[in-house]
Amino acid sequence: MEKAKVYYSDLRTSPTSNLLDKMERLLKRAGIEQLPLKDSFAAIKIHFGEPGNLAYLRPNYAARMATLLRSLGAKPFLTDCNTLYSGRRANAVDHLQSAMENGFNPISAQCQVIIGDGLKGTDYREIPLNGEYCPAPKIGTAIADADIVISMNHFKGHEQAGFGGALKNLGMGCASVGGKLELHCAHDAVHLNASRKAEIDYAKCVGCGQCVALCQHDGAVMGAEDTSERLNYKIAEYALAVVMGKPHFHISFIMNVSPECDCWNHNDAAIVPDLGILASADPVALDKACADMVIQAPILHGNNCLATAHEHDDLCGCDKFHLMHPDTDWLAGLRHAEKIGLGTMEYELVKI
Repeated sequence: MEKAKVYYSDLRTSPTSNLLDKMERLLKRAGIEQLPLKDSFAAIKIHFGEPGNLAYLRPNYAARMATLLRSLGAKPFLTDCNTLYSGRRANAVDHLQSAMENGFNPISAQCQVIIGDGLKGTDYREIPLNGEYCPAPKIGTAIADADIVISMNHFKGHEQAGFGGALKNLGMGCASVGGKLELHCAHDAVHLNASRKAEIDYAKCVGCGQCVALCQHDGAVMGAEDTSERLNYKIAEYALAVVMGKPHFHISFIMNVSPECDCWNHNDAAIVPDLGILASADPVALDKACADMVIQAPILHGNNCLATAHEHDDLCGCDKFHLMHPDTDWLAGLRHAEKIGLGTMEYELVKI
């Protein structure tokens, strides 16, 4: 497979070129105008942020994306699916209220905001995939019915996957809760071990990872050495189910790179400086390029990385995701995504 092109813009601005202008130029250079947008329903997959978390993408970026898509003849809408756990986004009413609190509404976003899997997370389509881990992923109906999928990704760390980028935004973010209970595992995968700690039976686990993410006392512990690998394999297969058979495009923002995901009601100090905006038609190449850029970047002091590392030089070239979350294996997910034909890790970085 030939190298995928990943387009990159730094964050330098001027009175005649702000970040929104640079984002639009990046999108056009990366080929978004080549998509069959006329009269299409274009799902803009974005994370609205858990109230209290301030690291999520500003609605201004989504508004510029929606305006551009509309100018090209599309019918864009912002979307995300409900969460499994009992936070502020576990049903469509609370989810939309949370989105509004964080600045996302039809006026600010210049398009409609639709919760992808309905009121209680039961509105989904099973996509025949016959994957090694996910035979028929359950994807939110609004996303499954969309003609085009565009992911807008806040690139950051993730306590279970290693990092969150395009694949996680698509794979975990487009998955319906499918009737799962908010406080208990509907698949009977969580049990108490001999030490009376919650443990996960990965033979039954569907791979959402939210029980581990939610527990603030490390009560949910890994039941197998390949926990993160299996989760990332499933994320990759769900992501493939989301984009399979339809045009798709992806843009990631390496800004406010917090150690953990935007599902928390807080965001810890950023681990690296703001690095730029990247876009590609290949979500695998995009995630790999973003990861490489963060790994090569100098560390910022006073954050979670230095809490788990020796304070030596600037940690350039260090896998900061593994440093923060040593039980994770983000590379396994990219390898599996490449294996199943979602994209390639080989890329050419094109600076604009």
